[in-house]
Amino acid sequence: MRGEWTTAVDPALDTGWVKAPARKGFFTDGSICIGCKACEVACKEWNGIPEDGLSLLGMSYDNTGALGASTWRHVAFIERRGPAQSGGFTPLPMVAATSGNNHAATDGDAMHWLMSSDVCKHCTNAACLDVCPTGALMRTEFGTVVIQDDVCNGCGYCVPACPFGVIERREGTADARNVGIAQKCTLCYDRLTEGMTPACAQACPTQSIQFGDLDELRVRAQRRVTALHADGVTDARLYGADPNDGIGGAGAFFLLLDEPEVYGLPPDPVVTTRDLPEMWKTAALAGAALLAGAAAAFLRVRS
Repeated sequence: MRGEWTTAVDPALDTGWVKAPARKGFFTDGSICIGCKACEVACKEWNGIPEDGLSLLGMSYDNTGALGASTWRHVAFIERRGPAQSGGFTPLPMVAATSGNNHAATDGDAMHWLMSSDVCKHCTNAACLDVCPTGALMRTEFGTVVIQDDVCNGCGYCVPACPFGVIERREGTADARNVGIAQKCTLCYDRLTEGMTPACAQACPTQSIQFGDLDELRVRAQRRVTALHADGVTDARLYGADPNDGIGGAGAFFLLLDEPEVYGLPPDPVVTTRDLPEMWKTAALAGAALLAGAAAAFLRVRS
């Protein structure tokens, strides 16, 4: 039932898949991400994604900047000043800025990194699916959202529909792959159909990116948050794990160590097509009223 907003917990079954397997997803634990970017490299190598910049952007050790058509996984290095909690922060080797004084910065003014590997959220209620006019965006049997390159016409309707700014049309020379076509993470659909783990999760050396059945991942993630709170990391929280949020829960959710805004994520995401049925109803009523007024005016003139 592509194009219909739904609150179903299992979107594959709702879409019409018969005997769909358990919904698959990602749990990305930012408390153990070391920023190695192995996930970015593995994603590019497996999916044949072109290089999108090797120069640092002046935003810490970041050369890709954000998710886009040629960055399906993005590791953020978010610099924070102040004392670190007992876990989840990676200290930066800093020295005091005072001339001639090379002592190490104190913990109170030390710099730390928050690291997180961002990816498409594979929303339960996916606005990109709702607005796609060709059916290029499809819901797979694993509950993930995939773009079919050979069906996409490059209209770009899905780009503003995504509440996370994930989807982008690829730019480049005419001989480049999929230029003008919307692109994003597929959760390695081709690997899933062969019983394999997505490339990014396979390459992650710390298991910060965990792949599996979504229900199991949510239980595992909540246990991890509880353990972090017990260890004094009180800012630890889950993002996208709640099936009752504005997108019906994400198929790829995260453990954050600060407010979502710090990571560049909307604090309360809502599927952008949520109000479309009511909007169309209002537009239809307005059109009917306009036609009725025109007909009444015509009949009055005739009489």
